[in-house]
Amino acid sequence: MQVKPIKIGEIAVHNNVFLAPLAGYTNYAFRRLCKSYGAGLCCTEMVSAKGLKYGSENTKELLYTDDKEGVCAAQIFGSDPEIMRMACENEALAPFPIVDINMGCPVPKIYKNGEGSALLENPILAEKIVKECVKSGKEITVKFRIGIHADNLITEEFAKRMEGAGARLITIHGRTKDKVYAGEVNYKEIAAAKNAVQIPVIANGGVFSLADGEKLMKETGADGVMVARAALFEPQVFCVLTGTPTESTLTMFEKQMAWTRATCDERFTTVFMRKMAAFYVKGTRGAAAYKDRLFQAQSPEEILSIAKEIWG
Repeated sequence: MQVKPIKIGEIAVHNNVFLAPLAGYTNYAFRRLCKSYGAGLCCTEMVSAKGLKYGSENTKELLYTDDKEGVCAAQIFGSDPEIMRMACENEALAPFPIVDINMGCPVPKIYKNGEGSALLENPILAEKIVKECVKSGKEITVKFRIGIHADNLITEEFAKRMEGAGARLITIHGRTKDKVYAGEVNYKEIAAAKNAVQIPVIANGGVFSLADGEKLMKETGADGVMVARAALFEPQVFCVLTGTPTESTLTMFEKQMAWTRATCDERFTTVFMRKMAAFYVKGTRGAAAYKDRLFQAQSPEEILSIAKEIWG
């Protein structure tokens, strides 16, 4: 796969293999982990623009970062152009030079509120949102799907609208909203959008291996790829895609545990790292028994002890 630097407006990113925003997972420690394994750009969990407006502490917690992480994008969602611009200008987003607008989330609650993938059905509003957010001075990117359902694919036209509104890069998930995260990726739709715009296009969907990434790049002509669920099972997938040296699973897990503990309380660390260990243990002999023990663990030390049994 051709790994190369990429520019998002005035921001230089060292490579074109990105980590997708994953609700409940792409916190500071996980992003930093993936970055250490070669991810060119990582994105925060999806953050509510209204939550930022009203000072939600939970929303602010999702946006923790520091200089050790390097350049990172914050992803926001909403449907009110002015509130979206205010979110971009919010102090909590000050450390993030890039703001990604979610126009692809298929979750029913988000969709019914006219946010996420619902904006695919309202391209004029989508344009207004991007134009307002651009006024903040942030480099604005947009992540969207190829349509709501297969009978109405909007990729090429929507891509042109986002470019025209001022987006500096677009990421296209090559599935419709109704497919959620299943089914084949539509390479032709992503390719059509790539051929229709001048800004960089990142292809998203179905990248679990080097072969997957190479095929997605080849079939779409995209400028890069975005990895989502594969990173949950193996953060070192970025090593495979970018040629970065790998580490043992235990070293990886200990690193993630340390970074999580440094920024989160013990309860969150325990619950979160139990979930991550359950992902990483998949395919290991005795995985079911290990998962049972992991989910009974009551402290980070107990989890680490089990991890050393599994991977030591």
